[in-house]
Amino acid sequence: MKQVLDFEKPIVDLKEKIAELKSFTDDSDIDLETEISTLEKRLEKLENDIYGNLQPWHRVQMARHQERPTTLDYIQELFTDFIEFHGDRSYGDDEAIVAGIAFYQDNPVTVIGHQRGKDTKENIRRNFGMPHPEGYRKALRHMRQAEKFQRPIICFIDTKGAYPGKAAEERGQSEAIARNLMEMAGLSVPIICIVIGEGGSGGALGLGVGDHIHMLENSTYSVISPEGAAALLWKDSGLARQAAETMKITSYDLKELDVIDQVIPEPRGGAHRDIKAQAGHIDAVLAGSLKELASLSADELLEKRWEKYKQIGDYQEL
Repeated sequence: MKQVLDFEKPIVDLKEKIAELKSFTDDSDIDLETEISTLEKRLEKLENDIYGNLQPWHRVQMARHQERPTTLDYIQELFTDFIEFHGDRSYGDDEAIVAGIAFYQDNPVTVIGHQRGKDTKENIRRNFGMPHPEGYRKALRHMRQAEKFQRPIICFIDTKGAYPGKAAEERGQSEAIARNLMEMAGLSVPIICIVIGEGGSGGALGLGVGDHIHMLENSTYSVISPEGAAALLWKDSGLARQAAETMKITSYDLKELDVIDQVIPEPRGGAHRDIKAQAGHIDAVLAGSLKELASLSADELLEKRWEKYKQIGDYQEL
């Protein structure tokens, strides 16, 4: 059964009513075309009203939608000859992060991304998209390889956050993320990061230092989840909706704050409605970014990357 979000229920109810009338028309000689046409016009207006005025909490819900396309879905649509590699050459393999090489428009690239599951069994296997330190070390291994062979790096971000379990901390979770931040800041090849779902905390930042950062329209990017922020600020995680309103975690908020470079539009109703159309939107932005960054020398790339992060936020020298 497909997941229906709370704010989408009026749309679903109206669609079911239209389908019921069409079925009734097919099974009898009664002409209901006028009634169906009226309801379809009402549906069009309702969809425009709801999807055209999404609140931050609605976008949080869409970013978490169980049918939302994942990194592997986009790899299949955007790249050719993808070869996935496994393991960090130190401890083991973390299936919450996928990494490998592929061709994009006939040019070799390195592709890395968070990967969550589509059902309970796969989510357990992939730890619900929350990486262990070996996942970040696997990612870094492939970034260094990309620099060695002068391949652009494309990162897809989609995680609630790095796994906070005891074993992950014992194996150096914080160190692994911090090292990725440091190393990514100094890589001499183009890095393009695309937030495709949830971009949560340091777990997202571990793949999030790039020359260009883009976000899908209904994705989120924040230092903490709305539930976590509500629990810290007001001692009540049930106020997550209120927290989402104040945290500035949506793509449009972050574009206005110059944290990201571009908002990638989604099909009406979300990326899960039409993955091919969504991949097309990503393709256009990705091609433009690669073309722009390919014209820069390594020194220019690093200088622009430094300037980009230096200008995020406001500070005052005393």
